Amino acid sequence: MTQRYKSLDVFRGMTIAMMILVNTPGSWAYIYSPLQHVDWHGYTPTDLVFPFFLVAVGLSMTFSFKKYDKNDHRAFYLKATRRALLIFLIGLALNAFPFINKDYSHLRILGVLQRIAFAYYFAAIIIHNLPETKKLLWASGIILVGYWAILLLFSNGDPYGLETNFGRNIDLFLLGDAHMWHGKKIAFDPEGFLSTLPAIVSVISGYLLGLFIQKYKDMDLVARVLLIGNVLIISGYAWGLVFPINKSLWTSSYVLVSTGIAAVILGILIFVIDIRKNSKWALPFEAFGMNPLIIFVLSILWVKTYFTIHIGDQNMYGWLYSEVFKQIINPTFGSLLFALFHVFGCWVVAYVLYKKKIVIKL
Repeated sequence: MTQRYKSLDVFRGMTIAMMILVNTPGSWAYIYSPLQHVDWHGYTPTDLVFPFFLVAVGLSMTFSFKKYDKNDHRAFYLKATRRALLIFLIGLALNAFPFINKDYSHLRILGVLQRIAFAYYFAAIIIHNLPETKKLLWASGIILVGYWAILLLFSNGDPYGLETNFGRNIDLFLLGDAHMWHGKKIAFDPEGFLSTLPAIVSVISGYLLGLFIQKYKDMDLVARVLLIGNVLIISGYAWGLVFPINKSLWTSSYVLVSTGIAAVILGILIFVIDIRKNSKWALPFEAFGMNPLIIFVLSILWVKTYFTIHIGDQNMYGWLYSEVFKQIINPTFGSLLFALFHVFGCWVVAYVLYKKKIVIKL
């Protein structure tokens, strides 16, 4: 029987907790620098959260795929398609929420959940058809190098520029300006179609790490996972000299670095939690890790509901921050406390589900 590592659930839970934390500041004007996204090239701890979650998706697939008959292709494709479609539609619905008085002519089509859906689906298909580790490594390498080549060959100007990268051209053609993200003042989608290619490798990397974790044990496992992590980080930084580390473009160097750091953290968690049996501190994250996607969806619904409630001339989000949290010490600290308040609220729900052993699968 395959050993089940508690550290994997904790890793997944830590990732969800961080996703809620960085997505819910009291004010985007007051954020501590480690909790901000980098403007373009490079990364902060916040820029690692999303790829960590995709790695966690791959880790989960290592165990869930064992439940299915590899020869029953129809059942596999139905299951994968149904799950990916459900996650995508939930993401789209969250973009549209609240549905009343919504200008659907400017509805954003893509987003975080939509990227998870695409990356999971295509990674699942590749893993199902190329189950051998060597073939998955080759497929991952081809995708990462191929993505680099596409940007180099087809971009109009700087291949890694905000306005000139080829991925933006594809999204403009398929979606149109009105249905894209405008957070950088122009139409550019950080969860665009082309940059989903390397994101697929983030999921496959998690799957490969999961296979590795099942193959080795104890300190031998920890040493090997830490070694893999450091090799990936060094390789990513080396590649980053010519292909910049960039979350918005999800560059291939970014995939290597983020996966490498995820592997190092996993190695440390395996050592602390599963080998040294020091796990009491990790209980809150374990609760998050049991129902990660549904808790993430809840966190978005909770916050977006604030914008439908008005107190005076402010929506509830702005009122709660300015009238309660902003007054504590300073605006930036209050902004952090606002985010932590919502992490705690989501944790209460996660803990109730955890205690009742309720797993809501999407």
